Amino acid sequence: MKAFNSLPPGELEADLLAVCAVPTWAAAVAAGRPYPSREALLSAADAAAGALSWPEVLAGLSAHPRIGERARGDSKEAAWSRREQATAAAGGAAAELIEANRAYEEKFGHVFLIFASGKTQEEILAAARERLDNDEETERRVVAGELRKIATLRLERLIDGLG
Repeated sequence: MKAFNSLPPGELEADLLAVCAVPTWAAAVAAGRPYPSREALLSAADAAAGALSWPEVLAGLSAHPRIGERARGDSKEAAWSRREQATAAAGGAAAELIEANRAYEEKFGHVFLIFASGKTQEEILAAARERLDNDEETERRVVAGELRKIATLRLERLIDGLG
């Protein structure tokens, strides 16, 4: 935790915004330093993610490409996204996933977000189709939960990368 706790403020902010592109989340996590343990940091980050308003969740979504689309650029965030979606791009259901994305965005007005790490393209497609049956309130809760899971994974990767 020493490396995380000693990051210069500007570098910490950039790293945290790559984890979750919501300034209030990044500020809350940064304000908790120094963290006595990895668990304390992850717990604080999860609590901050759980406190996000819907507009803040939408801001976080804006940093995520459509599932199955390759994130561009060489930023940490883009690299993490490509890694998380590696299996989403592989498989024979690409056209169906594009259609599910379109239908989802038409219904809910934002990208379909799912914690894709370790999921096959078929599992992601099934989840997209299932979530199309959700009402707006239910889907907002699901999306916020998926964003929290992604932020946790990325924060763990950030910590691991710091040594």
